[in-house]
Amino acid sequence: MAQRVEELRVSAGPVVELADVSFGYTATPVVRDVSLSVESGEYLAIVGPNGSGKSTLMKLLLGLLTPDEGTARLFGEPSHRFDDGARIGYVAQHASASKEMPITVHEVVKMGRFPHVGFGRLSAEDVAIVDRALETVGMSAFANRRVTQLSGGQRQRAFIARALAGEADLLVLDEPTVGVDVESVEAFYELLAALNAEGITILLIEHDLGSVTAHADRVVCLNREILFDGPTEAFVESDALARAFGTAAAFAAGGR
Repeated sequence: MAQRVEELRVSAGPVVELADVSFGYTATPVVRDVSLSVESGEYLAIVGPNGSGKSTLMKLLLGLLTPDEGTARLFGEPSHRFDDGARIGYVAQHASASKEMPITVHEVVKMGRFPHVGFGRLSAEDVAIVDRALETVGMSAFANRRVTQLSGGQRQRAFIARALAGEADLLVLDEPTVGVDVESVEAFYELLAALNAEGITILLIEHDLGSVTAHADRVVCLNREILFDGPTEAFVESDALARAFGTAAAFAAGGR
């Protein structure tokens, strides 16, 4: 991990860069004139009401969608052309709620090595990387358990271990605590903080404003366009929550 962190520190330019990005599934833009730059090692949360364009923005920055206007870049390359999947760990919305994978946790985490070795036989070094990823997220004891037998929080940890096995520089999570039991949420965020301390860039969409204000270092508040982008403490003190969510949500986050 230390070598990976050092490689990341010397890389030039932002990890993510959006410039004047607009996109719509119809003639009406879902996101409009969004500019955003994320540097290596940041822990950034994107918040906004339902339908504000958060998941669409995530897909644009990952290259899953192409902007109608503006540019999106990942590690200095156009996002839709970026093909080094090993550098990105993506945990999609509701991934933790999926119960349709009749495979073991170890098999899920091994998938993280595929961008490096294809579908061939994993070497002893690859297996060691998988085992370390499981240990990092506290799932070694569940390695041979089927994913269908896990709780929501355990499944989410398995998917993060898969990203770690791929030696990702950027971890992107879309509402990761949906379907996760309340008791596991704090431990989950402690894990993200530890990974961020190791140098992994965290980009998070989260519906739980209390978790965002307690853990993220920087907040982007979105409602089709960016209403706020800055340090978490300044976000709590701003009027962005009231403009995006209404006063009740602003009170809830401010009174954490």
